[in-house]
Amino acid sequence: MSAAPPVPPPPVPPPPVPPPPVPQAPVTTVAEAMARMQAIETATPAGDGLACFNRMYLEVTRQVDSELGRGSFADPVFMTRLDVVFANLYFEAVDAAGSNSAVPLAWRPLFERRGDTGIEPIQFALAGMNAHINHDLPLAVVTACTDLATVPTAGTHLADYQKVDALLDAAEQSVRQSFESAPELAVDRHLRAVEDLVCGWTINAARDLAWGNSLLLWQLRDDPFSRGLFLDNLAVSVALASRLLLVAV
Repeated sequence: MSAAPPVPPPPVPPPPVPPPPVPQAPVTTVAEAMARMQAIETATPAGDGLACFNRMYLEVTRQVDSELGRGSFADPVFMTRLDVVFANLYFEAVDAAGSNSAVPLAWRPLFERRGDTGIEPIQFALAGMNAHINHDLPLAVVTACTDLATVPTAGTHLADYQKVDALLDAAEQSVRQSFESAPELAVDRHLRAVEDLVCGWTINAARDLAWGNSLLLWQLRDDPFSRGLFLDNLAVSVALASRLLLVAV
């Protein structure tokens, strides 16, 4: 008489899926903004495309905070409000991705490709800056002016805005130099192709364009239809630019 076949063990149930993170409340200070960026850095793998952008953004925000502490800006109240509003637009995109909500169109290329191989950190960093500066910054300028009952062309707003350009330019150059100094660049066709791809995008040019768009958006603030049409077209063009920056070559 043959032995009965062994009874297979019961299947192990899969681990419970954790609930999506609850979006956090908007930050209200530059210190809170830096803390949130540090939390994102801690929770995100170093090779994640979002981490590549977040590291650069955190470093620049630290420098802006330092300049605020030194009294480098003629209107620190405006610059603080602008920095906080600007950061919250980034955090909204992060929260949307974490809760499986619709990520803003301008940010989708970065979040969709953040785990892809064959894309260099510099591409992720610049795609994030492209979304944040070309799309979010005009919105932040208009919101900060509305909150403080001022206008973009008043006082020292533009001069203070341009002081940040130097900080961003230094950050961008640091990212580019770390990439361009890689010994593999001279012999790696992939890396040379990436260099050719990203060489046409610069932060200063993006911020100049963002300021012009903020003036236009300010003029459209009482015209919901034209404002919406402008923002829709802006989001589409910014997303297209990010997709081009994130091409795997």
